[in-house]
Amino acid sequence: MYIPPINRVDDWDEIVRFVSSVRAADLVTVNPDGLPIATLMPMVWEAANQAGPSYGRLIMHMARGNEQWKSITPGTQGLAILHGAQAYISPSNYSNKETDHKVVPTWNYQSVHLSGTVEVSEDVELLRKIVTELTAQHESTRAEPWLAEESDPHYFELQLKGIIAVILHITKVEAKSKISQNKSAEERTRIVEDLFNSGIPGEEVIASEMQRYL
Repeated sequence: MYIPPINRVDDWDEIVRFVSSVRAADLVTVNPDGLPIATLMPMVWEAANQAGPSYGRLIMHMARGNEQWKSITPGTQGLAILHGAQAYISPSNYSNKETDHKVVPTWNYQSVHLSGTVEVSEDVELLRKIVTELTAQHESTRAEPWLAEESDPHYFELQLKGIIAVILHITKVEAKSKISQNKSAEERTRIVEDLFNSGIPGEEVIASEMQRYL
């Protein structure tokens, strides 16, 4: 990932917080024909200590009918892309828009790339663990969380037969936060207000992230 120094995120707690908030990733691998293939999957990051060389595992699952897992062999490298909110930034927010006119639009966003070796498994107990953990994570904010154990046992077992476990053993973590760090506090304040008032879904999230650093 291209990351200018001003946009690099090194704070481990911030990176883990971001990944937890996104909750799904596009896993990209390359098939035998040399073509990239990707699948969006909900995930749980079993994060390790940031010292490396391992950064833990990204636990996912995909449909058995998905051709991607069939092309994953021992040693296959993968890239998990986690996108946060995004926002268009208008030059109208910049102080010099009516003086030297040296302004152009830009795009603010936050993203994390997790790279490593991909493993696939048909182990039923592992699949049960993955589905149970994913369910617990995503149900945790509900007033009355639904538990995987509440599903009809026979039906649940049939569903497990239709999926494949996918595990990314992470060896590289890259995190980027492009939120107008190169602009003045006055300009960033205007951008925050503009995004909060835009009415475009997701832009208020970028505004909130910018506000944290004002």
